[in-house]
Amino acid sequence: MPPSRTSSAFRASRASRASRAFRTSAASRWTAGWLLAAAWALSFPLFSTLGPHRLWGGCAAVGYLAAAALTARRPGAALAAALTGAVAVPLLWLVLSGQGQSEVMVIERSGRLLLESGRLYVDHPAGVEEYTPYLPGTALFGIPHAVLGGPFGDARLWCAAALFGGLRAGRRLLGGEHAGRVPLLVASPVVALPLVVSGVDLPLAGLLCLALAAAGAGRPVLAGAALAGACALKWTALPAVAVVVALLAVRRGRAAAVRCALVAVGGSAALILPGALLQPAELWRQVFAFPTGRAEVPTPASSPLPGHLLAELAPWGWYLTVGLLAVGGLAIAASLLVRPPRTVVAAADRLAIGLTLAFALAPAGRFGYLALPVLLCVWARSCAVPGVSRIVAGPRRPGTLRPALPGGATR
Repeated sequence: MPPSRTSSAFRASRASRASRAFRTSAASRWTAGWLLAAAWALSFPLFSTLGPHRLWGGCAAVGYLAAAALTARRPGAALAAALTGAVAVPLLWLVLSGQGQSEVMVIERSGRLLLESGRLYVDHPAGVEEYTPYLPGTALFGIPHAVLGGPFGDARLWCAAALFGGLRAGRRLLGGEHAGRVPLLVASPVVALPLVVSGVDLPLAGLLCLALAAAGAGRPVLAGAALAGACALKWTALPAVAVVVALLAVRRGRAAAVRCALVAVGGSAALILPGALLQPAELWRQVFAFPTGRAEVPTPASSPLPGHLLAELAPWGWYLTVGLLAVGGLAIAASLLVRPPRTVVAAADRLAIGLTLAFALAPAGRFGYLALPVLLCVWARSCAVPGVSRIVAGPRRPGTLRPALPGGATR
């Protein structure tokens, strides 16, 4: 055989071995990931006292174990098994049987009250089940239950639709997400558990992803509208306004950042003020005092996070946690001024850090809240275009491509 042919055959053989080794390594990583998800899901039927969580954990563990067994030979079937066990089966069972976390009932009650009386909150709530710790926008997801009733009106389905709508719109704006990555994200415990048992944070996540994508694409009005929608759902969306405005200031200049801020503030006011003016005392009691542990009824959100542990030390502990929260907020604000994010990935990371600090240092909170920062980081990276990035800083025209550095940065 001529030397040139021998050399070509050797290179082809080496490339084939390298490709097989890469596929084997990737399959091993996915198998380990599914096994880790299965172990985490199994902790719910073993340790949780909540029926919906126990059901989800058992179903999800079976799905994740099946995914681990199928990953090496049939990755498509592995994903289908994970989605079936972690989402389809438990969601169908809970929706048809009318079970779920109390948040589902709270959202649906708000929608009914809004249609019947224009009010959102129960006056002088006597027990924890009568509190609605959400801003007025959340009531919109309870309206389908008041109108349609039955399974099709379940608030979880409409909250999930808002999440998927935000993710899809963000993908179209950035043009970089692979079609297979959304099902993977949905199958992960980060999305699957809240989707199945409560759904309350899904619209917030979808709108925050949309706001980040709109800012990355240089769309300040759309970014501001998405922020307004998020801020009308939960006050925990407020840090996103500062992050998105900082990203727009770097990408499109001060004028675009101001437009975004004005739309966000104006839209939030339009959505929140009617309810606030109608029931100001209840909005304060249920949306701000109750989640922070200052209402007459103690909040059930009491995971042993640092802020909660400090608040329980002594009467002054609550003020200490609030002071630490303020310091953390100032630190994030200072970081936005000193080193503003220049890419969607960097902005999502900065927002995730801010939210993690807020959840960890809050006087009352749940470990489940930390799923939102994780989702933001994973989503932003799933939208990165391999080899190039549409997320560029400077005065270039929208859509101009630049070589991407690792982590979504640009030259």
